[in-house]
Amino acid sequence: MSTDAQQDSEEFHAWQRWHEGRIVAVAAPHGPLSLTGTHWLADHPEGRIPAVPGLWREEGGEVVLTATPEDGLTVDTKPLAGEIRLGADRGSIDTSRVAQGDRRLVLLSREGLWAVRDFDPKSPARQAFRTIDATPYDPEWSLEGTFRPYGSDRTVRVENADGRERGLGLSGEINFTVRGARHTLQVAVEPDGSLWAVFADATSGDSSYRFRFLRPPAPDGNGNVRVDFNRTLLPPCAFADHFICPFPPPGNTLTVAVPAGERNRIDG
Repeated sequence: MSTDAQQDSEEFHAWQRWHEGRIVAVAAPHGPLSLTGTHWLADHPEGRIPAVPGLWREEGGEVVLTATPEDGLTVDTKPLAGEIRLGADRGSIDTSRVAQGDRRLVLLSREGLWAVRDFDPKSPARQAFRTIDATPYDPEWSLEGTFRPYGSDRTVRVENADGRERGLGLSGEINFTVRGARHTLQVAVEPDGSLWAVFADATSGDSSYRFRFLRPPAPDGNGNVRVDFNRTLLPPCAFADHFICPFPPPGNTLTVAVPAGERNRIDG
């Protein structure tokens, strides 16, 4: 539990800024709360997606979008009347190429399958959202860890939030100690060198969401890394049911309770 002295610390104020920034980002017009659907083209072989304008089909490793002026679609801010070939969107939602007014239609590719994601600022989830329930900063949960890379990357099959099984890439593991007991989490390495873990713990599904994310910074040259559970994140699927977040891989369910970081979404 945080004391008054801890709440006056530089670390606490840094955490507070991070927490406030997370709330703003989640509630942004095209933040995760605005996702109203993830539509797999394989489920719509005729190319018509309910409530999504245009005709969408996969062809030659790309998506072909056909629209009429009545569809009201724009591509790169220009009205689309006719046909255009598109690849997967890689940047932020705001930079997606296809839009209809404030809506953003984002192309997603996973394991050879294509989907259209519909982000609508008027989504019911965004209108209902109030805040993120999170435990205030506690230095006890900012831990020293060690990163050990695997000899080569591994892929494990895990269930995703949409009920489908997909591959999850893992590059190594971090080791750390909680109250005298050693624990390990398998992690992926991001392009910038930072780490990413999907994990559960003894609070999952009880006082916190059923699983959460942790994003430690890049380890130093000796493999030392700060494992700060104060910055544990809710996964996107905690904000909208249409995300396909991976569940924790085998071995990433901690036996210890981690009452730190983001716990749940609060609507009001």
